[in-house]
Amino acid sequence: MTSADNRRTGGAGHRHGAVKGLVQSHQPSLNESLNGEVQAFLTDEDQLHTYDDLTKVNPVTPTTVLQCLQARYSVKVFYTHAGCTLVALNPFQPIPDLYTLDVMKEYHCAPQPQEFKPHIFIVAEEAYRNVKGQLEPVNQSLVVSGESGAGKTWTSRCLMKYYATVAASSVTKSQDTVERIERRVLDSNPIMEAFGNACTLRNSNSSRFGKYIQLQLDRGQLLVGASVQTYLLEKTRVSCQPANERNFHIFYQMMKGATAEQRREWKMSHGQHFVWLPNSERTREEDCFHETVKAMVHLGINAERQKQIFRILAGILQLGNLNFSSSMDESQPCDLEEQTKDFLQRAAELLCVPAEELQTCLIVRMLKAGKQSVLKPCSQAECSMRRDCLAKVIYAHLFEWLVTLINNSICADESTWCNFIGVLDVYGFECFYINNLEQLCINYANEKLQQHFVAHYLRAQQEEYVTEGLQWSFVKYQDNQSCLDLIEGSPISVFSLLNEESRLNRTSDAKTLRFRLEKELHVNSNISWDKFSKDPHFTVAHYAGKVNYQIQGMVEKNKDPVPAELIKLLQKSEDPLLHQIFSDKETESPNSKGLSKVTVVSKFKNSLESLMKILHTTTPHYTRCIKPNPDCKPLTFKKEEVIMQLEACGIVETITISAAGFPIRILYKNFLQRYGLIEKRSDFKPWSRRVDMEADDSVFIRQEVEKLLHSVLQHDDVDPLHKRENEKHNSWVHCGRTKVFLTQLMLDLLEDQRKKILSRCAFSIQCCWLRYLRRKRRARQQSAILIQAVVRSWLVREQVKRWSRAAAVIQKAWKKRRAQLKSLADAELDNAEDLVEEEQVLNPVVMEPGSVQLSKSTKPVTVRGWPLGLALASAPSVTVSLTARGFQKIMYVMACLNLNSRRGEYKVETNQYTQELASIRAQPRGSIKLHCKRSPLLYADRQPDTKSFVTGFNEILLDKTL
Repeated sequence: MTSADNRRTGGAGHRHGAVKGLVQSHQPSLNESLNGEVQAFLTDEDQLHTYDDLTKVNPVTPTTVLQCLQARYSVKVFYTHAGCTLVALNPFQPIPDLYTLDVMKEYHCAPQPQEFKPHIFIVAEEAYRNVKGQLEPVNQSLVVSGESGAGKTWTSRCLMKYYATVAASSVTKSQDTVERIERRVLDSNPIMEAFGNACTLRNSNSSRFGKYIQLQLDRGQLLVGASVQTYLLEKTRVSCQPANERNFHIFYQMMKGATAEQRREWKMSHGQHFVWLPNSERTREEDCFHETVKAMVHLGINAERQKQIFRILAGILQLGNLNFSSSMDESQPCDLEEQTKDFLQRAAELLCVPAEELQTCLIVRMLKAGKQSVLKPCSQAECSMRRDCLAKVIYAHLFEWLVTLINNSICADESTWCNFIGVLDVYGFECFYINNLEQLCINYANEKLQQHFVAHYLRAQQEEYVTEGLQWSFVKYQDNQSCLDLIEGSPISVFSLLNEESRLNRTSDAKTLRFRLEKELHVNSNISWDKFSKDPHFTVAHYAGKVNYQIQGMVEKNKDPVPAELIKLLQKSEDPLLHQIFSDKETESPNSKGLSKVTVVSKFKNSLESLMKILHTTTPHYTRCIKPNPDCKPLTFKKEEVIMQLEACGIVETITISAAGFPIRILYKNFLQRYGLIEKRSDFKPWSRRVDMEADDSVFIRQEVEKLLHSVLQHDDVDPLHKRENEKHNSWVHCGRTKVFLTQLMLDLLEDQRKKILSRCAFSIQCCWLRYLRRKRRARQQSAILIQAVVRSWLVREQVKRWSRAAAVIQKAWKKRRAQLKSLADAELDNAEDLVEEEQVLNPVVMEPGSVQLSKSTKPVTVRGWPLGLALASAPSVTVSLTARGFQKIMYVMACLNLNSRRGEYKVETNQYTQELASIRAQPRGSIKLHCKRSPLLYADRQPDTKSFVTGFNEILLDKTL
């Protein structure tokens, strides 16, 4: 789409016929009918404030437009659309909830911001979306124009705040920098306004310089940096303030916001009067010193550098209090007045230069005669001029240094950004009681901007209509090209004659310059002279009105001479900042050739031309700020003041062309690239054959475009209102030779159809994607189930195998253990070899179960056999014969024996009866010892006699050792 895709327009009821009617309305025969229409329109006063777009006004006249603006202003509605421009009325008071963060998000997130109430945020969002939405992103420019005091600075501040909010990155940047880039971009405003704005008769915060701020965006349309370009600082205000006006804000901020310690450091005592600070007793909203210091900190200006800046500014104020007295002898230099010598010493200390050298540079000038230098005393006027020149050159270079520092702090690397949105805030049109070179340059800049608007919109659009074959009746408008030819034309113009006078090595004469201007430029109707005026001057008829310019002093200001000895003095300064600022500055010789000098108007003209080149390569968005009353009173509407501004900036003509024309113009190929999908994806008839976008078949492409437009207008989804207009669809759209011309209504219809098709496509894509995801998820689930089943079966099998192996090991170990226990029991309790020998020796009587033969007994004695026997410590040596089977195979130890003597001849008492069981030894045929282990005997826990008190048998294991 072209750069004008998103511009607003009004209703389509006033197209070609309306234009002809409006053009013919100036004829006397139609005056009565026109007045009747105006009166009929103004009768319904209750509805006037509802017209949020002035293209809906019918008829479009200065009276109807003015009444609508006044009605909206009375209900505190300050923004109104006027075709491609936005009209902003200054309320001169804070309006709560009009620029809050919620309002910004509301406009930024809205699908169609144009459907909301008119606001500066609509223009900002439109430019932002143009960068994002076009096939080839185009840089955007927001041109804020208007008279001084109309609200341009505030509007520019709101635009920067909007972009710093909606284009801010959600990812926090590195904390190595002072602050985020968005914060630093916003903090550049207080510093620029403090050092570049001042209070004038027409505006309490008037910009005394022009600036163009480029907000740099990356490929994701996020704010990554910014750069500031400045134009023509009014440095003469430092030393010369018009009546009832003030110096730059920063000086008053220092006076009212400094602490006692800072005042001592700056040598500014309480109650001290400074000549260059008039009207200091009044406190303004702009006198906010702490905000300026805070912004400096955010931009990386440390405390030491701040001290250096404020010391230099304090030194400039001390220079303003210097006064000179004429010397009686012309060969002697002027003297300082006695009461101002202290100020010289203070200024020298603050600027870190020797006081004697400073005084010498102010009262003596150096002339070069060949290779020799000659010192010549200065007159009193020349001394004052050199003092003013020193102050102006210091302040101007300090301002340039600050701009460079700001750019270094906020400007991003070229590789990180690809597009920008520019915000242009220049001084407004000015007309004072005394106007000089500064006002001429300021008004020249406003003439250039007005010419850019006329060339880009009023003239270029109408010429394009005729070229493309539209039936169009031209709307008359005020063209300021003749005024620009007067000021900057070639070969003869005001600037060229002024430069010629400045380059001549002679004292300027106001009458001579006036005579040359009258002689060379009398044929131009935009310049005039008052022959009865005592002061030489000339009058220029600007687009905003006539301005009288005083010629006296204009040539000297254009020369802007800076004595070389002043620059050398500043280069010797011991102040680090002053030395840094002036170290690279080259000194100009006062006798250098005139052609090598660059005058003020030449420098300003070149910088302004570079600005216009940037504007021509971008898509402009216009905001016209209107000043409702000259006294800056809140909510006061002066019709005479407003109507002059409306006529001067061509608002009525803009509304007329916007209401009758086609603000959106798109090439055929671009149109099919964007809207061709409407016919491809809808229920319309398919294309007869595919369109090759690269082919140069303009006739066929135009036929396809016409077919698409016809299909859209005939589609069932079109509103009934649209259907009623189908017979007049040429009032909505026109196919030219190379472009499609659309109204906003037709564009909205196309965008609505395209959005519906894209929504259906997006829905289809979502369905396919969700179906794919679900199928993929189901396949993954089935695969997971299968894998889980296999793994689980494998785990079970492995577990069973481990269990089987473990069981086998346990069984084997148990069997082995049982065999070991059995063999141990057999080895200890069933000694086969002993039994064999005993069988051979023992008497058969002994073989009787439970019998024992004692060594002292001649006959075997039958004794009771216990499951576990113990050898008594006091028992005699006995021979034990075991003939029992099964469990009775256990050896009966000679313990706990209770021998029943037949004759009572033999009795054995065991010690366990009295001492229970102890470790006892018995030696029948070998040694026997007792161990406290788990008994392998099945009945080892049996007691020998239920009636006895013997205990301790259940854990005794008898072990035989040979």
